[in-house]
Amino acid sequence: MKFTAQEEYGIRCLLQIGRQGKGGSLTIPEIAAAEGISVPYVAKLVRILRQGGFLKSTRGQSGGYALARVPEQIVSGDVLAALGGRLFESEYCEQYPGSLASCTHTVDCSIRSLWRAVQTGVDQVLSRTTLRDLLGSEEEASVSVQELVRIGHARSEPVVSGLSASAGEVS
Repeated sequence: MKFTAQEEYGIRCLLQIGRQGKGGSLTIPEIAAAEGISVPYVAKLVRILRQGGFLKSTRGQSGGYALARVPEQIVSGDVLAALGGRLFESEYCEQYPGSLASCTHTVDCSIRSLWRAVQTGVDQVLSRTTLRDLLGSEEEASVSVQELVRIGHARSEPVVSGLSASAGEVS
């Protein structure tokens, strides 16, 4: 399970623009230089981000790309979805790469429940993480994101070895 380079660098481009502050903007060559990636690749990423409603563009001598919304309104999960999608989609199991017509576990797949649970956890964190949370230093972002994880854990019931910790029942 990996995030793609497109997702990674797309978020990085958005952060570069976000660091310019309210009303600040950057050109594609400026973003490319700051991130150490090619101008054509940055152009592709900002096109996707603009189409997703995260960036706005201004033409002309003082043109460039700026955030289309305030950082508090740009949700990381939405950005990643625009750049590449989710880690696990239910359609994944329908795209069976084996030699049979379909996966032998299509009806009863214990692994699919794992991928769904992982996706749910990822969605919970990404849906509460905004660009504002990521604009600070790594230490600041880490504290912010760890707090979101703690909040997520507080809302869910802990499970210990297949038993519900609170009821002692098999889950």
